[in-house]
Amino acid sequence: MLLPSADIRHLHLIGICGTAMGALAVLLKERGFRVTGSDNAVYPPMSEVLRDHEIRVAPAYSPDNITPRPDLVVIGNALSRGNEEVEAVLERKIPFVSLPEALREFFIRGSTSIVVTGTHGKTTTSSLLAWILDFAGLQPGFMIGGVPANFGVGARKGSGRFFVSEGDEYDTAFFDKRSKFLHYLPDIVIVNNIEFDHADIFRDIGEIELSFRRLLNIIPRNGLVVANRDDSRVVRLTEHTWPPKVTFSLSGDANWQARNVCGTACGTAFDLVGPFGQVTCELPLFGRHNVSNALAVAAVCAHAGMSLEQIRDGMRSFKGVRRRLEKLYDAHEIVLYDDFAHHPTAITETLRGVKAAHHGSRVWAIFEPRSNTTVRRFFQTELADALAHGDVVRLGALHRNDKIPESERLDIARLVSDLRERGADAESVPDVSRLSEEIASHARAGDVIVVMSNGGFGGLTGLLRDALEKRFGASESAT
Repeated sequence: MLLPSADIRHLHLIGICGTAMGALAVLLKERGFRVTGSDNAVYPPMSEVLRDHEIRVAPAYSPDNITPRPDLVVIGNALSRGNEEVEAVLERKIPFVSLPEALREFFIRGSTSIVVTGTHGKTTTSSLLAWILDFAGLQPGFMIGGVPANFGVGARKGSGRFFVSEGDEYDTAFFDKRSKFLHYLPDIVIVNNIEFDHADIFRDIGEIELSFRRLLNIIPRNGLVVANRDDSRVVRLTEHTWPPKVTFSLSGDANWQARNVCGTACGTAFDLVGPFGQVTCELPLFGRHNVSNALAVAAVCAHAGMSLEQIRDGMRSFKGVRRRLEKLYDAHEIVLYDDFAHHPTAITETLRGVKAAHHGSRVWAIFEPRSNTTVRRFFQTELADALAHGDVVRLGALHRNDKIPESERLDIARLVSDLRERGADAESVPDVSRLSEEIASHARAGDVIVVMSNGGFGGLTGLLRDALEKRFGASESAT
């Protein structure tokens, strides 16, 4: 759908306080539209961001919120039939779109669209790519599901020819069950990895592969596919592509390779080897998985005309992403990280990266089973294998366990037992306050604490940071 933007002056966003919806609202406001919205969870920091941009937000869903009638309504993915404001939009025949459609028509169309996909690493890869393009003066627009520290915001309309989108395979809206990334008019697509996830909407890995096939089939012949040769599914799905393809690998036999990878006190060093030469890079991120992400970024940046030296310097100045192994506390040889990991593979890579960076440290793995996949038994064994990379494992409460039939629910007691069999000091501590107190009271010099959740974990990181400061003193540094 090509929206007649000349006739659109007032947009109303239902579910405006979601991270992506709020970012879209700000972008639309910056483009000069009148923007309003509604949500039943109007809390900081998003409420403050919207207020600062003079965007009026109704604190509850109601048909009154769309009087006077807006020109276009954007309905967030958290909304479904039965919501009284959504029902009013349908009854009054007000034009409506999903967030991906709005992003496409108001910001992506007319640009060179770069879509970063994969089960893991999308946010970090998108953030690194947007930053290096910006570092080179290309001023890209972007929409990212996190906050890159170099920018301080998760979205920007940009003034250059590139637009970077974090390409999520999750569905679009209650009225459109296609993957979000199918809306983004892809010119350049990074395919990092493909694993099973989103058990609430995909029945098996075959359905996920089908979404990726559909994405690859809509890239124009003058576009580009950037494919990870270390992932067997990616190799198979990208064997034949309409546009040209470049590959990357940590193990060789690819257009872009990393050699001599080694952990440093501040991240990871490696030799970046590409079709145009070789350069030594210092990436301020831990773990080989982030080196793989960096290879994909290098391939796109070189395609955009950047030199290896520009790519190297951009990597070195990258400041990371909030909630992607974000350091929240560092004092008396005790470090606290906050991380978004929730899939077993991501948990494994995160903990391996931490252990490589903090050699010899006791690592606490604090995990909240929260995603629609990890609250189910699908990853019962895989979660035990992943979390066992921690020395001390503490499990939070199963998120919304009343919504999952008991026969499908992750068995926390069995997970604790399996972790103990693997040698970990494991316990389930559902109460967040008690969990914070236990960690802070038993922490000792040399400990590294990694809190992992794709949600808020009941405010655990804030409670834990306060408890550590009370016992050990203020943090010496946090990045």
